Amino acid sequence: MARINKIKGFADLFPPESNLYVFMEERARKVFPLYGYEEIRIPVLEKTELFARSIGGETDIVQKEMYTFADRKGRSLTLRPEATAGVVRAFIESGMASREGVYKFFTFGPMFRYERPQKGRMRQFHQIDVEMFGPEHPQADGELILMLFNYLQELGLNSLTFYVNSLGCKECRPQFQEKLVAFLTQVPEENLCADCQRRRTTNPLRVLDCKVEKCREVVREAPKITDCLCEECKKHFEQVITILNQSQIPWEHNPFLVRGLDYYQRTTFEVVSFDANIGAQSAIAGGGRYDGLVRNLGGPDVPGLGFACGMERIALLLEGQKQNSLDFFVAIIAEQALNAGIELAQRLRQKGYRGEVSFEAKSLKAHLRQANKKKSRTCLILGEEELVQKVVQVKNLQTGLQQSVAWEDIEQALGILF
Repeated sequence: MARINKIKGFADLFPPESNLYVFMEERARKVFPLYGYEEIRIPVLEKTELFARSIGGETDIVQKEMYTFADRKGRSLTLRPEATAGVVRAFIESGMASREGVYKFFTFGPMFRYERPQKGRMRQFHQIDVEMFGPEHPQADGELILMLFNYLQELGLNSLTFYVNSLGCKECRPQFQEKLVAFLTQVPEENLCADCQRRRTTNPLRVLDCKVEKCREVVREAPKITDCLCEECKKHFEQVITILNQSQIPWEHNPFLVRGLDYYQRTTFEVVSFDANIGAQSAIAGGGRYDGLVRNLGGPDVPGLGFACGMERIALLLEGQKQNSLDFFVAIIAEQALNAGIELAQRLRQKGYRGEVSFEAKSLKAHLRQANKKKSRTCLILGEEELVQKVVQVKNLQTGLQQSVAWEDIEQALGILF
């Protein structure tokens, strides 16, 4: 019978790589609640209309990248390409959007986009998603960026830059779009990719987000949106920048940063790494403010903002930094000691030590090889003689030192070692 292989662009995650994802999630659960965020779970499958209305019909995501299909009743459904739209839909449907207050949520999970797989980018990828509803003040934007900075530091990532921009609001953005369209109209067609030739009339801001090099060269001469901000947007952006400067966040103003989604306005930001490990895609996180999205999806006019972290790209930066290891490995060198080994391992696990036990008697050399492969810090040796004397041989695999410890003192001995 023919073997069935995984789909292109989808990955199986085994240790130690899967441990990195657990590590990212554990650190998120440690940092985000410090700022008042709570974890939620949302479906991976939504009505297609949700993403078309929120992300924007002229975006590459909606036009080219969504996994969309009709179910048995002919309804158009889509595997989520991002999480914000689903969180907003849940926020409205739950009734929370109709109640006053500030609501803060975070979630993890797989997202799906049909695009060319490459290093750090898969067709099924994973994101950490954070959303805040309620406040319209720039201090909320600043705190959100501070929390992301704190989280990335908790992961041990320090060589990063925050690109920050303002996209204005419905009052001042039309003036900028008018200037942008006038500029793009003067650009010869051959200087733009096929997509941007279409975008310059249907959705000109998307040209600023294009990754094609010849389009990027054109954009360098384009008008800057921050030159067209209204007074309110200008004050908002200045307050955000003041907060970043006070907290010594490593940031730069990128006047052409628009992100790839239509719902952003005012503050938008992206975290980039220049580490060669993550390949051509340097952004590991990004987000911003999306006032108006809740209203556009059928809810009341509640301000919103958030960010998402690309877990695959962060995992590439973490490779070699986080190696889970065992505290102990119980080596059984006599069959009579098999049950005693299970008892010993269970005692230590109940004290919070992480370890494994051999299920068969082998030579000490074979056990040591296995313990080192598991990156265990100690090897606890049990044989016929140890059973008679009621002791355990404790071998420190980091120093090579070995000592005989009484059965009842083994927890204390490990406590001293660690």
